[in-house]
Amino acid sequence: MSLLATKPVDRIIAEAQETGEHTLRRALGPVSLTLLGIGAIIGTGIFVLTGKAAAEHAGPAVVLSMVLAGVVSALAAFCYSEFASTVPISGSAYAYGYATLGEFVAWIIGWDLILEYAFGAATVAVGWSGYVVSLLKDFGIQFPAALSAAPGTVVKTDAGEVTAIFNLPAFLISTFVTLLLVKGIKESANFNSFIVIVKTSVVVLFIVAGIGFVNMANFEPFIPPPALDPNGNPVFGAYGWSGILTGAAVIFFAYIGFDAVSTAAQEAKNPARDMPIGIIGSLAICTVLYVLVSFVMVGLVPYKELSVPAPIAVAIDAAYRQAQVTGSFFAPLLATFPTIVKIGAVMGLSSTMVVMVMGQPRIFYSMSRDGLLPKWASKVHPRFRTPYVTTLITGAIVATMAGFVNISILGELVSIGTLFAFVIVSLGVIIMRYTNPTLHRPFKVPLSPIFPIISAIASAYLMNGLPLDTWLRLILWMSFGLLVYFAYSYKHSNLAFIGDDGNNQNESVENGSSPPLSPIIGVLLIIALTIWMFAFTDYSPLRRLIETSMRLFVWVTIGLMVYYLTYGRKKLTTRARDPRIARIGLAASVVNVLVWLAVAFWFFEHFAELHRR
Repeated sequence: MSLLATKPVDRIIAEAQETGEHTLRRALGPVSLTLLGIGAIIGTGIFVLTGKAAAEHAGPAVVLSMVLAGVVSALAAFCYSEFASTVPISGSAYAYGYATLGEFVAWIIGWDLILEYAFGAATVAVGWSGYVVSLLKDFGIQFPAALSAAPGTVVKTDAGEVTAIFNLPAFLISTFVTLLLVKGIKESANFNSFIVIVKTSVVVLFIVAGIGFVNMANFEPFIPPPALDPNGNPVFGAYGWSGILTGAAVIFFAYIGFDAVSTAAQEAKNPARDMPIGIIGSLAICTVLYVLVSFVMVGLVPYKELSVPAPIAVAIDAAYRQAQVTGSFFAPLLATFPTIVKIGAVMGLSSTMVVMVMGQPRIFYSMSRDGLLPKWASKVHPRFRTPYVTTLITGAIVATMAGFVNISILGELVSIGTLFAFVIVSLGVIIMRYTNPTLHRPFKVPLSPIFPIISAIASAYLMNGLPLDTWLRLILWMSFGLLVYFAYSYKHSNLAFIGDDGNNQNESVENGSSPPLSPIIGVLLIIALTIWMFAFTDYSPLRRLIETSMRLFVWVTIGLMVYYLTYGRKKLTTRARDPRIARIGLAASVVNVLVWLAVAFWFFEHFAELHRR
């Protein structure tokens, strides 16, 4: 059972305390970490996704979607804070999973985080490109349409329609951010801090200038009745309470900033104190701003008019028209505000990219240090003390995708990946308390295990609100990750060289303590929640079966792992690598990929049929 062997916590802490030119530079204090979180959170979500969530899912109740997403994030943030202060090492949820749920689960999380950071950064780069092109047009500069979007994208211009061949601005900003991050974490943090101050000022100015023109009639009905299909049945996720849930899940892409803060734990000056401040502080500030922005935006414009790339600009136009009618002294300011908002968006998305591209190489760095990726992935620049090889590789991937790929579903993929990591971390806090009860914890999650269980259930609830095709893509991505694990990572893991003495260095098991029931109860509650949400809907029997079973596949798998890591932990007796496990695992992974590819082919062939009531 070496698949579920955990990395010794004392070894993790020792690695975090190493010094020298092969280690990362500790240069970040609580303010820098908080600003890193704000830099990631205030970006795509506040400038783009708020309008989509309101227009297509929640209506005026997008305010509740913001609150729901913020509460779920806050629950997870407390769990992240305990881990980040106790296990202060780069790698975020990957490192935490390795210490609690075992190598196999840690690999799954690490592979999942690639989806979250690298793909997310490419999406942000494309959004940045759109705002830059629009801003240049405001100044009379017409950027070549053929070089402003992904190949095959039809771009409308004053002279007609042009088919794009390459997204040059997205490619350039990805390259610039990559080179900045190679230069150094301190320089990157200073750049981010400056931008955060500017874009936060723009957001606050929007709230102050627009709140006086809010029309309360736009909030009626506050929760629009569910949209109906041709047969008169409610459509899941289109208004009503299900719309609030889906809106929160879609918006959740915006809240991953505090997750990115945890990837910089090894570069914090005093992680035991600074990481909880950075994680919880950035989330609290941004949640308040998101709620206020969504309130003002929906109050200025009827929600169905907000399904546009720049919803805040539309809201400002409405406020400007009202200011002209009333003769408000805000009118001159509002006349220039569309340009100000675009400048704020360009800067905001720039800092979001800095944090996302910063997070991915540090996860690669941690996985390489553990032997799960080749050694070159953990090389640190002798002068800049940054993981420059993986930063350059990440930047090349992001720049290529941003320049050539039009990814319309990436926001949902990033959200589901983040929520999946939140479930693992929340349950991991409980398991960590059992396996290492005497470990020094500068920050503790209150009311454990109740608080972590609520966090896991809340994250799973939002995950369930995402479309089924997003779940299928997540499973496919993870399936390909298993191929890499059994083909390379399992055989090269450093756990094989630690030795079996004290493999579980598990204080509770050694002392005969009873394993906790709470993580198992948490998974069972998630399974029950999933069945309640999908097994008894008014979908067709086939769709109910597929909607329920695909989600249960993920939750049951997590449940089995949690069981073996609590009640079956005594069976985890070796870290040694067994060649038979590698061969069997690789063969099983190939079969697994083929099966899920077949399921995906069938699903998308019957997509229209399945989505008819």
